[in-house]
Amino acid sequence: MDAVPAPDRPTFPEGYGLPASTDGLLEWAQVEPRLRESLHFWICSVRPDGRPHSVPRWGVWLEGRFFYDGAPTTRHTRNVERNPAVTLTLESGTEVVIVEGESQATRADPDRLGTRLAEAFGKYADSGYLPGPDSWSGEDGGGLRVVTPQLVLAWFAFPTDCTRFTFGRP
Repeated sequence: MDAVPAPDRPTFPEGYGLPASTDGLLEWAQVEPRLRESLHFWICSVRPDGRPHSVPRWGVWLEGRFFYDGAPTTRHTRNVERNPAVTLTLESGTEVVIVEGESQATRADPDRLGTRLAEAFGKYADSGYLPGPDSWSGEDGGGLRVVTPQLVLAWFAFPTDCTRFTFGRP
């Protein structure tokens, strides 16, 4: 997923003050580093009864997707196994990045993706989490999941730079 997503202006109700023109849209090169560098993310999934479920996660943005891991028995994983639709957000309410996509179980070959993931997860070493390249290669993939984005909303100076990025479907 190396293609740059298409930017445009999102649709908000009247009164929010969004500019009518596309002047001032963010560029993907301004947004993606925040996804790579962030330490804390929130993922929202949907429970079987339709209620939302939010959980803080550690994870890494790599190759245009969000990778995270955890026990397959968690509420979140059970939710996304039934309905893969998720929303991923960063912590800030002023420098906003909202990723809408789908979460799927995956594995990582230690010699390829596993090595890159282990390097990227190195940002958590000071917190005591430092997985190796083979952490996600077992039968259950070590609980590894990947969120493939479909749409990203971002703004750093609301409402002037509100931008919607649309991704092609795989």
